[in-house]
Amino acid sequence: MSEEFGPNIITLVDEDTGEEIELEFIDALEHNGTVYRAFFPVADEEAASEDEEEYGLIILKAEMVDGEEMLVQIESEDEINEVYDLFMEQFFADED
Repeated sequence: MSEEFGPNIITLVDEDTGEEIELEFIDALEHNGTVYRAFFPVADEEAASEDEEEYGLIILKAEMVDGEEMLVQIESEDEINEVYDLFMEQFFADED
C-alpha cells in the first residue's frame, strides 16, 4: 500500500492474471459472523481507455488464512446479492 494515497487505498493483485487494481475502502459490515468490505476502484484518468472495463462497488469477503486477513471474491450469487443489499441499506441510513 502506498502512503501517497493514504490509509483508505489498497492495491490487490489478481492471482489469475497478475493484474494490479487499486481500491478505495468505503465501508465494512459483519453478517452471519463474516466480515465484508466494500470498495470502489481508484480512477486513473491518465491510464483510462475506452476499452477499459468499468467497475462499480466491489464487495470482498475477509477470511483468515495462516493468521492473516485475506480478501477473497464472493462466489455465491445469493451471498453477494444479500450483502450488496445490506451495504445499500447501510449507505442510505448513513445519509439520513
